[in-house]
Amino acid sequence: MPIAEHPFSTFRTTRSGPLKFVSHRIEEYAQQVTYDPRNDTGKVIYNLTLIQADDFEFALNMLKEAYDVGITVSDRILFVPAGERVGSFSIPEGYLGICTICSVTLDALLLKRGVPLNPIGGGLLEIERNVPRRFTSMIRFDQTTIDPTQVLSSQGTTSILKVMQEGNGTILANMRETHMEAESVVIQVLDELTQAGFTGILDLGVPNTSLLGVGVTPNYQGIAMNGGTNPIAAIRESGRHPKTIALKGTIDISSMGSILDY
Repeated sequence: MPIAEHPFSTFRTTRSGPLKFVSHRIEEYAQQVTYDPRNDTGKVIYNLTLIQADDFEFALNMLKEAYDVGITVSDRILFVPAGERVGSFSIPEGYLGICTICSVTLDALLLKRGVPLNPIGGGLLEIERNVPRRFTSMIRFDQTTIDPTQVLSSQGTTSILKVMQEGNGTILANMRETHMEAESVVIQVLDELTQAGFTGILDLGVPNTSLLGVGVTPNYQGIAMNGGTNPIAAIRESGRHPKTIALKGTIDISSMGSILDY
């Protein structure tokens, strides 16, 4: 008897065509992102997650709590019921799709503003008393074809529930570095994002100084940001089995609502 196909079997992590490192995909997405935080319109990069439809209420509460604690990228979210499509993917029966904003959207915005930028990588960030302390591990964007936070989340290496409950633990975060001469533009973009409801910016480093334990190139400064899949990793830690593809594509932000409205 043939084995029944699992609903997630069509939710591929591989892509057609040649393999591309995440750093190259970031550059490609930078050309597709049209988001302008000043008027809150345009396309952003999103992550797509599948959960069982019966887990909706649980997932919603977890997403709200993660936002309240400050470990999400923004308040924007889109729930996609079974049978509807997100890009080229159709949500299978019995499941629910969740679209969240990917933190790589920041890299795209900086590149489009002409800021010299090096996306460094994603990793595990230690939190102590609700304060980011240091990265304990990192996967470089130029050395992987899969988003680092997606890899680390699937390995069960986070302790996000502990951070949400006690203020101590390990979350997913990522780093990029920008040239010190572009600092005024960087600060302007970060301010615009904050005013537009983005909550994922963790820290802006000092030029020529390591940030959260990660060194930077001479004449550059680091920027640390929450991983977009932190709430999904928290759901996984709770014993559920969400399936996520980070950097899934671009989506118009007007199709997303605020988690505060649910």
